[in-house]
Amino acid sequence: MTFDLTLSGSDLLLLAPEMFLTIWLCVVLAVDCTRRTINHETLAYLSVGGVVVTLVTLIWFDYAEIHGALFKDTFVLDGVAIFFKIFVLMATALVLLCSVDYVRSFKFFRGEYYCLIMMSALGMMFMASAQDLLSVFVTLEFSTFGFYVLVAYLRDNQKSSEAGLKFFILGVFTAGLLAYGISLVYGETGTLVFSEMTATPGSYGLAIGYIMIFAALGFKIGAVPFHSWIPDTYQGAPTPVTAFLSIAPKGAAMAILIRMFYVALATFKPTWVLLFVVASIASMTYGNVVAIAQKNIKRLLAYSGIAQIGNVMIGLAAGTKRGSDAILFYLLTYLFANLGAFAVVIGVSNLIKSDEIEDYNGLNRRSPFLAAAMLLFLLSLAGVPPLAGFIGKLYIFVAAIEQELYTLLIVGLINIVISMYYYLVVVKKMYINEPADPSPLSVSTPLKTAVFVGMAGTLLLGVYPQPFINWAVDATLMFSNVVAPTAAVPTLPSPIGG
Repeated sequence: MTFDLTLSGSDLLLLAPEMFLTIWLCVVLAVDCTRRTINHETLAYLSVGGVVVTLVTLIWFDYAEIHGALFKDTFVLDGVAIFFKIFVLMATALVLLCSVDYVRSFKFFRGEYYCLIMMSALGMMFMASAQDLLSVFVTLEFSTFGFYVLVAYLRDNQKSSEAGLKFFILGVFTAGLLAYGISLVYGETGTLVFSEMTATPGSYGLAIGYIMIFAALGFKIGAVPFHSWIPDTYQGAPTPVTAFLSIAPKGAAMAILIRMFYVALATFKPTWVLLFVVASIASMTYGNVVAIAQKNIKRLLAYSGIAQIGNVMIGLAAGTKRGSDAILFYLLTYLFANLGAFAVVIGVSNLIKSDEIEDYNGLNRRSPFLAAAMLLFLLSLAGVPPLAGFIGKLYIFVAAIEQELYTLLIVGLINIVISMYYYLVVVKKMYINEPADPSPLSVSTPLKTAVFVGMAGTLLLGVYPQPFINWAVDATLMFSNVVAPTAAVPTLPSPIGG
């Protein structure tokens, strides 16, 4: 396979967001290296500024419908790619804001921290545009390199070092699994590009190859049985890194899963639907049941995240245009609620130096703002109306009902009830239990901004979801003729007449 590396002006335009972010993270690193006395908060705001400019550029790309492909269709900029790039950049900006206070406790390498966050975001942006298996491997590993360092960033903390080592070992194993799976698929199909695999006849080698690729991507999204790294890594890593890990890589990996199964494997839909049904039920049930016994808030949110990925895979199991629309919208609701919850955890951890759920006793008396925000985020994660999580789950269940996946629907409803229990345990401790220390807790402006953004997104997507649903529907238009189309574009009414 040969590539024409000559790029025209229009080609460079398609790469403009990635090129700008690359230049910007180099600028941040150069400023940190040349101005050693610079305040780390300045570096944080400089990083947020670059991410926001890139985000605005992509929003304009989406509005202007700037689409195209490069390098023999191995890099594509379409509605799905733009959606997930915006998704990753929103998560990155919120995590950078949440990091301002946390990074103050670092003794060394404060500037490098922000560069590593942006470097991982850059890799995930390329993942969203990956249209062939080689690009999937390279971009996935590129995005993971930064996390290898970030997870173990607290050098003097034994749990952080342990989490980094586990994450690295399992990550290397996953890379090997992915590489071998890609080699099997290439050997059977003779191509690496998804769109060229649609007419390939089935074989045992092809099935094993795709299962290996799914296992590697399952590691990235934290689906059962590829979830073993999540609890220890989430607990040991710096909390802003945990927040970043909990959402951004899942979105980028989901972009690859949608492209691979909806395009390359569209003709094998009856087979892979069963795979996603089993993985969805296992993830939802295991995540919610094990979360009940957790005493650490980061571990609780880790198992909650496993369960949430189970909900997302309901959309993949549906295997329809509406299923892909529901996945995009659900991830958007999860972005605001989950990052918002982690922002509250970061604020509490910075002030009381603990992540134990018991230490959330009486939080409402110490910080009514943080307690109210956490209540909102937990209720959204549980799927309580009129919050964003309710609309997201409703949309996912509609896609399952249309494909008569009633068993999956019943298990999903049962798991909502289970999740309500452990979310309300935290709410009880915040609002009913007495605090051991009644002193008030103050929140910094950057962290408060991140919490407010999370609250606004959670409320807006619940009360007035239609514009965001339309965005998800428009982003996945290319799948209308690839998978079984639905009868009509979904229009979900808002619980409050939106």
